[in-house]
Amino acid sequence: MKHTEAMNENYLFRRLYRIGTCKVTPHIAVYYRGNKLGHNRLGITTTKKIGNAVQRNRARRLIAEAYRLLETDLPSGLDIVIVARKKAVYAKMQDVRSSLRQAFGSANA
Repeated sequence: MKHTEAMNENYLFRRLYRIGTCKVTPHIAVYYRGNKLGHNRLGITTTKKIGNAVQRNRARRLIAEAYRLLETDLPSGLDIVIVARKKAVYAKMQDVRSSLRQAFGSANA
Protein backbone atom coordinates (compact mmCIF):
# COMPACT_ATOMS: atom_id res chain seq x y z
CA MET A 1 0.00 0.00 0.00
CA LYS A 2 2.05 2.84 -1.32
CA HIS A 3 -0.07 5.85 -0.44
CA THR A 4 -1.71 4.56 2.71
CA GLU A 5 -0.51 4.40 6.28
CA ALA A 6 -1.84 2.16 9.02
CA MET A 7 -4.28 3.56 11.52
CA ASN A 8 -3.59 2.04 14.93
CA GLU A 9 -4.94 4.56 17.44
CA ASN A 10 -8.17 3.56 19.15
CA TYR A 11 -9.48 7.14 19.34
CA LEU A 12 -9.36 7.39 15.53
CA PHE A 13 -11.44 4.23 15.18
CA ARG A 14 -13.99 5.46 17.72
CA ARG A 15 -14.22 8.87 16.05
CA LEU A 16 -14.94 7.25 12.66
CA TYR A 17 -17.59 5.00 14.19
CA ARG A 18 -19.24 8.04 15.74
CA ILE A 19 -19.09 10.70 13.01
CA GLY A 20 -17.87 8.94 9.86
CA THR A 21 -19.96 7.94 6.86
CA CYS A 22 -20.92 4.27 6.90
CA LYS A 23 -21.52 2.05 3.87
CA VAL A 24 -22.54 -1.55 4.44
CA THR A 25 -22.17 -4.37 1.92
CA PRO A 26 -22.69 -8.12 2.42
CA HIS A 27 -18.98 -8.71 3.11
CA ILE A 28 -17.76 -5.52 4.78
CA ALA A 29 -18.81 -2.33 6.49
CA VAL A 30 -16.77 0.75 5.61
CA TYR A 31 -16.52 3.88 7.74
CA TYR A 32 -14.73 6.85 6.22
CA ARG A 33 -14.18 10.54 6.74
CA GLY A 34 -11.92 13.10 5.15
CA ASN A 35 -8.63 14.04 6.72
CA LYS A 36 -6.34 16.92 5.85
CA LEU A 37 -3.23 14.81 5.36
CA GLY A 38 -3.39 14.22 1.61
CA HIS A 39 -3.05 10.46 2.02
CA ASN A 40 -5.27 7.69 3.32
CA ARG A 41 -5.09 6.03 6.71
CA LEU A 42 -6.51 2.50 6.86
CA GLY A 43 -7.69 0.35 9.74
CA ILE A 44 -9.11 -3.17 9.38
CA THR A 45 -11.08 -4.79 12.17
CA THR A 46 -12.49 -8.25 12.69
CA THR A 47 -14.45 -9.41 15.70
CA LYS A 48 -14.60 -12.77 17.41
CA LYS A 49 -18.16 -13.10 16.15
CA ILE A 50 -16.95 -14.03 12.68
CA GLY A 51 -14.83 -17.00 13.71
CA ASN A 52 -11.58 -18.21 15.17
CA ALA A 53 -8.18 -16.59 14.68
CA VAL A 54 -7.52 -18.35 11.38
CA GLN A 55 -10.80 -17.10 9.90
CA ARG A 56 -10.30 -13.57 11.22
CA ASN A 57 -6.79 -13.39 9.77
CA ARG A 58 -8.02 -14.69 6.41
CA ALA A 59 -10.71 -12.01 6.34
CA ARG A 60 -8.11 -9.35 7.18
CA ARG A 61 -5.76 -10.56 4.44
CA LEU A 62 -8.56 -10.57 1.85
CA ILE A 63 -9.63 -7.05 2.78
CA ALA A 64 -6.07 -5.73 2.77
CA GLU A 65 -5.37 -7.23 -0.64
CA ALA A 66 -8.65 -5.93 -2.08
CA TYR A 67 -7.79 -2.47 -0.79
CA ARG A 68 -4.28 -2.68 -2.22
CA LEU A 69 -5.63 -3.56 -5.66
CA LEU A 70 -8.13 -0.68 -5.59
CA GLU A 71 -5.93 1.87 -3.84
CA THR A 72 -5.17 3.93 -6.93
CA ASP A 73 -8.88 4.12 -7.87
CA LEU A 74 -9.99 5.34 -4.45
CA PRO A 75 -10.04 9.00 -3.43
CA SER A 76 -7.14 10.17 -1.28
CA GLY A 77 -7.22 12.12 1.96
CA LEU A 78 -9.51 9.75 3.86
CA ASP A 79 -9.47 7.97 7.18
CA ILE A 80 -10.92 4.52 6.50
CA VAL A 81 -11.99 1.71 8.81
CA ILE A 82 -13.11 -1.53 7.19
CA VAL A 83 -15.01 -3.96 9.40
CA ALA A 84 -15.23 -7.57 8.24
CA ARG A 85 -18.64 -9.19 8.33
CA LYS A 86 -19.39 -12.90 8.67
CA LYS A 87 -19.64 -13.47 4.89
CA ALA A 88 -16.09 -12.14 4.40
CA VAL A 89 -14.66 -15.31 5.93
CA TYR A 90 -15.99 -17.52 3.13
CA ALA A 91 -15.84 -14.95 0.33
CA LYS A 92 -13.57 -14.97 -2.69
CA MET A 93 -11.22 -12.13 -3.48
CA GLN A 94 -13.43 -10.88 -6.32
CA ASP A 95 -16.42 -10.63 -3.97
CA VAL A 96 -14.56 -8.60 -1.37
CA ARG A 97 -13.07 -6.38 -4.07
CA SER A 98 -16.48 -5.67 -5.61
CA SER A 99 -17.90 -4.95 -2.13
CA LEU A 100 -15.12 -2.45 -1.49
CA ARG A 101 -15.65 -0.85 -4.89
CA GLN A 102 -19.40 -0.68 -4.21
CA ALA A 103 -18.84 0.93 -0.80
CA PHE A 104 -16.65 3.65 -2.29
CA GLY A 105 -18.85 4.20 -5.34
CA SER A 106 -20.50 7.22 -3.76
CA ALA A 107 -17.27 8.50 -2.19
CA ASN A 108 -15.80 9.18 -5.64
CA ALA A 109 -18.61 11.60 -6.49
